[in-house]
Amino acid sequence: MKQYYVYILTNKLRTLYTGVTSDLERRVYEHKRKLVPGFSARYRITCLVYFEVTQDVEVAIAREKQIKGWLRAKKIALIESVNSEWKDLSLGWYEE
Repeated sequence: MKQYYVYILTNKLRTLYTGVTSDLERRVYEHKRKLVPGFSARYRITCLVYFEVTQDVEVAIAREKQIKGWLRAKKIALIESVNSEWKDLSLGWYEE
């Protein structure tokens, strides 16, 4: 069964980026290598601090929109509920 991921990335200044993908490892790699021009590349947003998984693409898209509509404080509370130290959850995924 296919899986879909809603994820939040950040940078050193804790600028937040929320996205959705069917391949989290590939998508985070693209962000880290700045392979896709745009907001995350411009602001060097490369640290995966939160993600959740679903098997329904519509649920994933709705959840992404929900999170994007939240105030920053609520997004921070979500991140800190599972990752209080804001560690990069993708550390060790790729060879450096």
